[in-house]
Amino acid sequence: MASLLEQLRQMTVVVADTGDIQAIEKFTPRDATTNPSLITAAAQMPQYQAIVDDTLLKAKADAGEGASDKDVANLAFNRLAVAFGHKILGIIPGRVSTEVDARLSYDTEATVSTARDIIAQYDKLGITPERVLIKIASTWEGIKAAEILEKEGIHCNLTLLFGIHQAIACAEAGTTLISPFVGRILDWYKKDTGREEYPAPEDPGVLSVTEIYNYYKKFGYKTEVMGASFRNVGEITELAGCDLLTISPQLLAKLDETQADLPRKLDPDKAASLDIEQSSIDEATFRAMHESDRMATEKLDEGIKGFSKALETLEGLLANRLTQLTESTGTTSTARDDQFDLFRAYDLDGDGFITREEWLGTDAAFDALDLDHDGKLSSSEIVAGLGPAFEVASV
Repeated sequence: MASLLEQLRQMTVVVADTGDIQAIEKFTPRDATTNPSLITAAAQMPQYQAIVDDTLLKAKADAGEGASDKDVANLAFNRLAVAFGHKILGIIPGRVSTEVDARLSYDTEATVSTARDIIAQYDKLGITPERVLIKIASTWEGIKAAEILEKEGIHCNLTLLFGIHQAIACAEAGTTLISPFVGRILDWYKKDTGREEYPAPEDPGVLSVTEIYNYYKKFGYKTEVMGASFRNVGEITELAGCDLLTISPQLLAKLDETQADLPRKLDPDKAASLDIEQSSIDEATFRAMHESDRMATEKLDEGIKGFSKALETLEGLLANRLTQLTESTGTTSTARDDQFDLFRAYDLDGDGFITREEWLGTDAAFDALDLDHDGKLSSSEIVAGLGPAFEVASV
C-alpha cells in the first residue's frame, strides 16, 4: 500500500514548511514556504553559513561606509529571504513564498513597496513573478495591499488567517492563495476551554479550513486554500483534498512512513451542492466581524507580534554575525560565544525552556526541535536539532 504522503500528493499539492534546503531536497514538494523564524533556524546551520555571510557582506557594501551593523542587518533581511528563496527554487518545480516584514502589517503602502522590491530582487536573479508568492498578514491593510499587487501581476499568499471574514475578504480581493492556521486555532481552543484533546474531525482548525474551502468552491473563487501550522497527522488527513497543505519536515516524515488508506475529505463537487449563503465584506463589516471573533483577534495579534519578534531576533543575529565578519583581523572567530545563540533569543523568562508562546512565529521549526513532544524546548533539544556548535553555556 502507498504511504499517506504518496496518497495525499494525488489529491493535494504538498508544500514544505521549512527554510531547510536539505529537508526540501528530501521530500521534493512542489512549492515551499518560509518566514524569518524558519530562516533564523536554517541560517544557524553550518551548511548555510556561506549564503548568510555572502548576503551580509554584499548588503554592507551597498549600504555604504556610514551604515551601522543594525542598518545593514535590516537591509540584509529581504536579501537573505530572496537568497534562500532562489536556492529553494533551484530544487522545487513550483513557487516559494517570501514574507513581507510583519511590522508593516497595518501599512498598505509600505507593504506594496516592499513586495515590489522583493519581486525586483528575484527578477535580477532571473526568477519570474509566477514563481514567487508574497506572504502578507491577513489584516484589512494587508488584504488591500494584496489587491493592488495582484492587479500588477504580483501573486500573494495571505497568512495568519483565522476567520471566515478574513478568507472572504481575501477572495474578493483576488488574492492567489490564503494560509489558514490550523494548529494555532486548535491551540487557542484548547487553552480557552481547558480541553486537552480534540478528535481530528472535531478539531476547530480543521473545521475552519473546511468551512473556508467549501465556501470558495461553492461560489467559484479562484483563490487557493493552503492549510498551515499543523500539530498532528490527523489534522492533515482530515483535510485531504484541500488545494494545498504546507507541512513541516517532521510531519512529512510521519506521513511518508505510514501506510494506511487515505480517503478524500474535501471535494469541490461536494462543496458545490452545499447550502451556503454568500456574503460580501467591506471594511466596516470586516472590522466588526473581526472584533466579534475573539480567537481570530487574539491569534492575528499574537502572530504579527511573533513574526515581528522573530524578525528582530534575526536582524540582531545578523548584526552580530556581521561584526564577526568585519573584525579588524579580517578573520571570522570560531569561539562559541560568537555563534548565533538561538536559545537565549527565545527563552524570554529565563526559565531554561522555550515554550511555543515564547517561540511564537516558528511552528515548523518548533515541532522539528521538540523531540519529546512536551510543548517546550530544552537546551539539549536545541543542540540535538541544530548541532553542538549552538550549545549554550548556561540557561
